[in-house]
Amino acid sequence: MIQEVVSVGLAVDERWKIIKNRIEPETGGNANLKRICIVTGTHGDELEGQYVCYELARRINAHKEYLNGIVDIYPALNPLGIDCIMRSVPKFDLDMNRIFPGSNTSATTEYIAAQIMQDMSGADMAIDIHASNIFLRETPQVRVNETTADTLIPYARLLNTDFVWVHASATVLESTLAHSLNSTGVPCLVVEMGVGMRITREYCMQLVDGIFRVMCELGIWTGEAPEVREPIVSRDRHVSFVNAEASGIFVPCIEHWTHVEKGQHIGDIVYPATGEILHECCSEVSGHVFTLREYPVVYSGSLIARILEDESKEDV
Repeated sequence: MIQEVVSVGLAVDERWKIIKNRIEPETGGNANLKRICIVTGTHGDELEGQYVCYELARRINAHKEYLNGIVDIYPALNPLGIDCIMRSVPKFDLDMNRIFPGSNTSATTEYIAAQIMQDMSGADMAIDIHASNIFLRETPQVRVNETTADTLIPYARLLNTDFVWVHASATVLESTLAHSLNSTGVPCLVVEMGVGMRITREYCMQLVDGIFRVMCELGIWTGEAPEVREPIVSRDRHVSFVNAEASGIFVPCIEHWTHVEKGQHIGDIVYPATGEILHECCSEVSGHVFTLREYPVVYSGSLIARILEDESKEDV
């Protein structure tokens, strides 16, 4: 059932309206039912989550006899950004994921953030789905704050992603939806995958299987639990960055999420006018390439790749 979370009037008779699709068991409501929130569309140029919402709702509706809890699907926290193909909220020039937990007595954006928080309050689990930008491709991953790792990693392992990246507390912004939910007692996992402004169907299907596995663990879904892959779990200092050392066109010579050896050639930065190779990009470590440059134009310092190093002593 489509429900309105919050609606605020804008100029020219427009409205900023946040909706959710609440899917409940056929037997009706029960105050003791567990609830999971699936959230996406916080950034208007991240569209991977749109297909996840569609496929999740489709599968649940096809077999509602297995539903034993409440699934709240929030397909677009920033519908204006999606309409305008913008990361931020148009006209307000604000990152929607930098204003939580919001305030009921402040400006429009903060009021909407506060209403979203209120609507998700009391949920047993939230999954906040993001994509990368147009410049980088990310393998499906869960990002977790080290202060909540003990609670979240057992669920993160079930999400069918390739790895779980545990961030140091200093790198976590307190104004994000995930941090705000975790701070108020709602466990929230952040998923990052794919490319901005695109839908990578195989990644989406992979994550949907993981969401069903988590719902089985919570008792929300009584159908057969999907088989999920065991992710690598790693901490910040075991991620190596490859940055451009020249400006030009980056041409990769490896595939995304492949294993590379220390010193291995991963691509070239070329100068089209003269046919020169300006810089050969090589890995400084052995490991898996989980981030790879998608947009070929680069400048000195641009991120080319992130590599998850092998044999981390801090692996969980």
